This record gives sequence, structure tokens and C-alpha cells, in this order.
Amino acid sequence: MLEAGAPGAALLGLLGLMVGSFLNVVIHRLPKMMELRWEAECAELQASDETPASTSSEPETFNLMLPRSRCPHCGHQIRWFENIPVFSYLALRGKCSQCSAPISRRYPAVELATAALFAWCGWHFGLGWEALAWCGFSAAVLALAGIDWDTTLLPDDITLPLLWAGLCAAGLRITDTLLPDALWGAVAGYVSLWLVYWAFKIVTGKEGMGYGDFKLFAAFGAWFGWQALIPVILMASLIGAVIGIAIKLKGHLREGGYVPFGPFLALAGLTSMVFGPSAILAAIGL
Repeated sequence: MLEAGAPGAALLGLLGLMVGSFLNVVIHRLPKMMELRWEAECAELQASDETPASTSSEPETFNLMLPRSRCPHCGHQIRWFENIPVFSYLALRGKCSQCSAPISRRYPAVELATAALFAWCGWHFGLGWEALAWCGFSAAVLALAGIDWDTTLLPDDITLPLLWAGLCAAGLRITDTLLPDALWGAVAGYVSLWLVYWAFKIVTGKEGMGYGDFKLFAAFGAWFGWQALIPVILMASLIGAVIGIAIKLKGHLREGGYVPFGPFLALAGLTSMVFGPSAILAAIGL
């Protein structure tokens, strides 16, 4: 294992650029894959007992690998040298090479954020299993933040593996979190937000959050232990309140006036990874 410091940071930072490019695909495609799956399930439930008419055309394969990435404006297929993390965006000046339509700044932002988090893991932990575990944590949380911001969904495809990975990492002593703390952290994380959800719904008749938030908070409990839950939820609530008020003042609230909570919870979780839960409490004066 490489010692903590620059070598591990450089190697994992480079890996983070590549993983960040893939996370952009996950953020964009996974919700569409879920929608296609739901449509297929609904079609099966609504199908009549009669044998459906055969069709010659098969639906196009759509997953995280196929079809190849294309410009959403002109359909231009992205070539390999147009898909190099960050560098291609800069070389193309943020525009499609065919139609000059703007490319979202979020693509290089996700790549850089992933690279920075991976580099921090390499710097702090060195190049070993613990660093790789926290890199996986960072990638999953970033993907969840992007998906929830776009769709208000926190897919089980990511939240549940993240939860189990935290428990396994604690059980194998890959992280510093003890298994009992991780187990009760997962339980307390889920149950606490579940109780808040139902209390809010009983009082107001509205749903204040989704079940995905419960699972993400449970995953944080598994990774950090039950002791971190209060700092994480306090920071997430504070960030959410500040950003929510700013969005409302600018008149940029979405239809229905909601702001997804998952991205703020994700930011609090990443902050807890980098600075530690106790630092969060100190930062907010507790």
C-alpha cells in the first residue's frame, strides 16, 4: 500500500476523472432506464389474456453502455477524443463539434468533483482498501445527488448497495466504524427520517420527503456510525434551508414549490467524510 500523500492522491485523482465521466452517464441514463422498466412492468400488468400481435421491430437497447453517447440537439455521435474528461470540454469550448449547441457545465463539474474527492481519499488514506472504499462512497453519493436534483428520485439501485457496502466495510474493518455502530446507525438513520415523514404527513397532509431519503440516511449511518447522524442531518437541513430560501427569492422554484432534500443530505455526507462529524458540529456552533 502506498503511504498517504501525493502519490496516492495523483493516482486516485486520475481515476476520479474517468469515474466522474461515467457518473455523468449514470446521472443521465439511470432514471430513463427506471422509467423504461416501469413502463414495461405496467404494460405486462395491463396486457390482455390474448396473445399479443408479433412485432418485427425490437426496442433499441438502452443501458449504461448502449447506445453510444450522442448530442441531444443534433444526434452527433460523440467520438472517443470528444469524451476525454474535462479536456474535451475545454478543447470544444463547451460546444458540440457539429452543431455548436452548448454542453452543460455540469459534465466537467461532476468530473472535477469526483477527481477532487478521489484525490482526497488517496491523500488521506494512501492507496489501499480504505481509500478505495471511500472513493466508492463518494462516487455513489455524487451520482445520487445529481439524480435527485434532476428527478427527485434516489434509486434503490444505488442507495441499497451503498447501505450494504457500509455495513460490509465496517464488518471487514476496512473503515474505522465498528460494526455495531454501523448496524445501529443504519437502523436509526432509516427510522428517524421515517418518523419525521409520518409526523409531517399527519400534521400537514403532505409528504415532506421520499423513502429514498430514509435509505440514503441509513447508508450514512452504516458508513459513519450512529454518532454521526445528528451532525449530518443538522448540516443537511441548514444547507437545504439556505439554498431553498435563495432559490425562492430568485423565483426559481420548480412547479409545486419543492426542493429535493437528497442533494443537501449528500453534501452533508461528503462533508462528514472529509472533515468528520465533530467538525460539522463545531462549524455550526454546537
